[in-house]
Amino acid sequence: MGKQSNAWITMQKKRWHWPLMILGIFSLSTAMLFLLRSTAYSCSATTTTSSTITATTTHFTSGEEKKESNPLNFMKSKLVLLVSHELSLSGGPLLLMELAFLLREVGAEVVWITNQKPPEPDEVTYSLEHKMLDRGIQIFSAKGQKAIDTALNADLVVLNTAVAGKWLDAVLKDKVSQVLPKVLWWIHEMRGHYFKLEYVKHLPFVAGAMIDSHTTAEYWKNRTRERLGIRMPETYVVHLGNSKDLMEVAEDSVAKRILREHVRESLGVRDEDLLFAIINSVSRGKGQDLFLRSFYESLQLIQEKKLQVPSMHAVVVGSDMNAQTKFEAELRNFVVERKIQDHVHFVNKTLTVAPYLASIDVLVQNSQARGECFGRITIEAMAFQLPVLGTAAGGTMEIVVNGTTGLLHPVGKEGVTPLANNMVKLATHVERRLTMGKKGYKRVKERFLEPHMAQRIALVLMQVLQYAKAHSHS
Repeated sequence: MGKQSNAWITMQKKRWHWPLMILGIFSLSTAMLFLLRSTAYSCSATTTTSSTITATTTHFTSGEEKKESNPLNFMKSKLVLLVSHELSLSGGPLLLMELAFLLREVGAEVVWITNQKPPEPDEVTYSLEHKMLDRGIQIFSAKGQKAIDTALNADLVVLNTAVAGKWLDAVLKDKVSQVLPKVLWWIHEMRGHYFKLEYVKHLPFVAGAMIDSHTTAEYWKNRTRERLGIRMPETYVVHLGNSKDLMEVAEDSVAKRILREHVRESLGVRDEDLLFAIINSVSRGKGQDLFLRSFYESLQLIQEKKLQVPSMHAVVVGSDMNAQTKFEAELRNFVVERKIQDHVHFVNKTLTVAPYLASIDVLVQNSQARGECFGRITIEAMAFQLPVLGTAAGGTMEIVVNGTTGLLHPVGKEGVTPLANNMVKLATHVERRLTMGKKGYKRVKERFLEPHMAQRIALVLMQVLQYAKAHSHS
């Protein structure tokens, strides 16, 4: 298994130096910092469905639709406080950082607070904080008078994730009611343990909630009412979008060829081999165990039916080589027991997933339980013209068009054999695989680009600021 882990780290240092220098593009991933250089486009009206408001946009198909100004220009000189429950390489904190960069780009004054920090400074925290400081974002301690004063004086306060709600009472105490009317609560979770009254008791009184998918929004609406006896505030569904930088890489055939060659060489696979990848932090909820079982079943099916297909490989991007968990040990043991070491490759978690998207043939999004809230990696893969094999749950169903841009399978053990069958389908039908990839790219261009996301967020912030103004003296 050494060739699949530690060897990659060593080879990566040697092989990637010059491509990184040439392309300068590898801050691109689900676990990355996006520097969004937004361009404004004409805004359509918001549409209302039940109690959930969806920020919609027009499709950007001609230069005539563009406006010279950024849709977030109205945030210039506004004071914005961003409260994150943690600072890590997970999706929630990195999305909040992306918003911070968007706001700084238009001249907003941005202050960042991390509610839960590790007792000892670590490399990730240090690196991410300095990226923000370099962009002019101020970083304050989560506790103390400075944090309280900023919250009271801010034009907008964004609480990121349900857990961030603990910060309100712990720090603001009797000042909470003064701050709630200008709070936008950005929620990314669908796991049950977040539904605690101590976290979200103030949710009904904030200016609004912003959620990444309709499925997640509906889930929160029902659970808060049925389990906690509280109501959701005005709720905005904002689908995410790919950054301009990532799209430039995805649309650059030369860059993609260079990346493909280097990744495949480092993994020890040939150009004609077929690569299925799962790109998420390794955890049971992301379904890497079921993915590997499906992959093993697909190899058996191909052997039993004597199908003529290229050599197939599974790539698991998102390992933690420094702190291998019990779950990851299970994954590696499964690979050894099934004697498929030559077909399975583990790659350490990284900020730079663009090389892998350029080098693989199919992305597998195998999030379990209620699925992925949205799944940024899914739209990134579609930008690289990759078909997606995803679980039929959560926000993935709002991204992947089953049978058109990819194939969906059930969550849980019931999904293992269907996923294996879908792998075989794409392995044996090259044209179908390529057509799905092209249609996925078209869907991204129509719905999931940086300007779409910037415009959707702008619509939400406008309404939240109006609410805050109307309720500031009530």
